[in-house]
Amino acid sequence: MAEAVAISDTEHKRQLTRAVIASTVGTAIEWYDFFLYSTLTSLVFVKLYFPNSDPLVGTLQAFSVYAVGFVARPIGAAIFGHYGDRIGRKATLVSTLLLMGIATFFVGLVPSYEAIGAWGAVILTILRFIQGIGVGGEWGGSVLLSMEWAKTNKHRGFITSWPQFGVPMGVFLANLAVLAFSGMDNEAFMSWGWRVPFLLSAVLVGVGLYIRLGVLETPTFRKLQSENKIAKQPVWDVMVKHPKAVWLSALARTGQQAPFYIYTAFVFSYGVMQGMSRNFLLTAVLCTALVSFISLPTFGHLSDRFGRKKVYLLGMVLGAVYSFVYFAGLDSGVAAISFLAIVFSLPAHDPVYGPQAALIAESFPPSLRYSGASIGYQLASIFAGGPAPLIATYLLATYKSGTSIAIYMALCCLVSFVAVLFMPDYTNRDIDQEV
Repeated sequence: MAEAVAISDTEHKRQLTRAVIASTVGTAIEWYDFFLYSTLTSLVFVKLYFPNSDPLVGTLQAFSVYAVGFVARPIGAAIFGHYGDRIGRKATLVSTLLLMGIATFFVGLVPSYEAIGAWGAVILTILRFIQGIGVGGEWGGSVLLSMEWAKTNKHRGFITSWPQFGVPMGVFLANLAVLAFSGMDNEAFMSWGWRVPFLLSAVLVGVGLYIRLGVLETPTFRKLQSENKIAKQPVWDVMVKHPKAVWLSALARTGQQAPFYIYTAFVFSYGVMQGMSRNFLLTAVLCTALVSFISLPTFGHLSDRFGRKKVYLLGMVLGAVYSFVYFAGLDSGVAAISFLAIVFSLPAHDPVYGPQAALIAESFPPSLRYSGASIGYQLASIFAGGPAPLIATYLLATYKSGTSIAIYMALCCLVSFVAVLFMPDYTNRDIDQEV
C-alpha cells in the first residue's frame, strides 16, 4: 500500500509547479488535436469526404461526424474517471494523451472520398470517436493533478484555470498550424497540406509525455491509498451518491460550451458564407486565443477573491449579451468590426471558463472526484458542445439570420445561470474530507 510521504515545502512548491506545467502543456496538446479537427471540418472535410452533397447538406454531414467526438466524451469520462479514482491521476493522464495523439495522427492519413469512397468518412468517424474518448478522460485528471497539489485553499481557482488555459492554447496552436499551410496553393493544401498539422501531433505528444512522466502522483490520491479509501466502483458510486452535483455540473456547462464551439468551429462556416476568407478567419480566431491567455487565468484568480458563483453568474449574463454583439459584428460587413467581434469572443466567455474547473471539481469528494468532475463536465458535450454547430447551421438555414443563433446561445446561458444558482460554493473552503 502506498504511503502518504511528507515532503518539504520547497519540494511541494516544485511539484506544484511541475503539475501545473504538465497539466497545461498536456491539455494544450490534447485540445490542439481536438480543435484541429474542428477547424478543418468546414474548411476541408466537407469538400473531401462529402463532395456529392449540397453545400448546406455537406456542412451538416461534416458537423455530424464532428459531433461524434462529443458523444464519446462522457464515455471517456466514465472509463478514465474509473481508473483515475482507482489507480491514480498521473497514470490515467498518460493514457489519455497517448490515445488522443495516436487517433489524431491517423486522421492525417485517412484517404479522401475520391480514393476510397464513403469509407473515408467511416474511418474519420471512428477516429473522431477515439479522439472523444481520449479528451473525455483528459480534463478531470489535468484539473486534479494541479488542484490536488495546491498547498492552501486560497488559490484553487487560479491554479485550476491553468489546465483550462490549455484550451485557448490548443485553439491557438491548431489555427496557427492550419494557417501556416493555408497560404500554399489551394490544390496542394486540399491534397496534402491540411494533413501535416495532424501528423505533427506525434511530436507534440512526445513532448507532453516527457513532461507528464516527471510529475509525482498527487498528495490527495496518495493519502486515499494510505488510508485505504479508494472507491471500488467510483463511477457507480458518484452517480448514486452525488447525482445532483453531476447534473448541475453538466447544466452549468451548457451556456459556456455551446457558445464556445460556435466561436471556434461554426465561425468558419458562417464566416465563409459571409464572404470572409479562410486566412482572415484563422487569424481572427488565433488572436482571440491570444487574448484568452490573459483573461482566462485572470478570471480564475478573481473567483478566488470574490467567489466562484458570483464570477460565474456574471459571466453567464455577459455571455448572453455578447451573443448578440458577436453576430451583429459578423453581419456588419465591415472587416475590422467582424475581426474585433471574433477577437473578443473568448474573453467574453472566460469569466465562466476561468472558475469553471474549480467550481465543478470542488463539488465532489476526493475518492470520487475524477469520476464525478469528468462525467459532470463531459455530459454537457452531448446536448451542448456537440450539437451546437449543427443547431447553428439549421437555424441559419431556416431563419437566414445570425440573430436566431444568438437567441439560442442566450437561452443556453440562461440554463447555466439557473443551474449554478443551485450549486454550492466551496471557494477557499476545505474540500479534502469525504462526504
